[in-house]
Amino acid sequence: MWCGPLDKHAQPVETPMKLAMKTLAAAAALAVSGLAGAASGTLNLGESVTDFNYTVSDLSGSGTLTFSSVLIGALNAGKVQVTAVAPATANVVYKTNAATKVVSISSVSAAAPVTSLSGDYTATSVNITRVTSAGGALQSAPTANIATTGGSLQITNLNVDLINKRVYADLIGGNNVGTRANVYLWDISQITGPTSFDISQLPPGGGVVSSTNTVSGLKINTDAFNLFAQAMGLTANGITSLSTVTDFGTITSTISARITPVPEPSTSALLGLGVLGIGLATRRRKAA
Repeated sequence: MWCGPLDKHAQPVETPMKLAMKTLAAAAALAVSGLAGAASGTLNLGESVTDFNYTVSDLSGSGTLTFSSVLIGALNAGKVQVTAVAPATANVVYKTNAATKVVSISSVSAAAPVTSLSGDYTATSVNITRVTSAGGALQSAPTANIATTGGSLQITNLNVDLINKRVYADLIGGNNVGTRANVYLWDISQITGPTSFDISQLPPGGGVVSSTNTVSGLKINTDAFNLFAQAMGLTANGITSLSTVTDFGTITSTISARITPVPEPSTSALLGLGVLGIGLATRRRKAA
């Protein structure tokens, strides 16, 4: 039976199978495109992050702040005492002048546990961009002298920004400084050592990766300097002494994490996606 001429402009009718194949192809393309770039994420202590084809977990490590000799000299001028703020631990070594019997600080370091790691995740590496830690150190001047009228400053929860080369910290200070959160404290002059996890060389079952690096040449910025001077009750002599400190020290971070591969989609899973696409296409056709 003749039904008239065919419309040469008519669009071909897509079968459910064709629609399903398009759905499957689009999903595959989306999955492949996700592997091509990088994604940013933060791994917190006790948690995990899954991206690309692996999971990062079991974060551990510490960041150790070591005071420079110039800073220690300024602290000794004001007879400042240094103690740890938990969960950090402090190692303060004293020396005694043989002639005067005066006891002073010889070296100071404070080790704080790492609490989070931020980075850019790719298929072969985790590039670390920021590290935070908990606890810190308390500097206190209990008695007035030529450098201070008395005061205290607690520096905790360091936040090391490896991209912008800055260190932030929470401060609690005397002399009406009070509590200040995430204060821009130091500029970083140099970063030494790897700031990434290379996961390309791990065995098929994954494993533990680690990174140790040091940021050095910590230079205090103007606002933080003023807070430091106020909190510690520095006199003109004390401010002059602190002004000579152009390098507050170094922070050495040793960090590790576990990398666990995520199984790739199985053939049955891909088949299931195809069946789902066929079902959707069939329902659309019935609804039309």
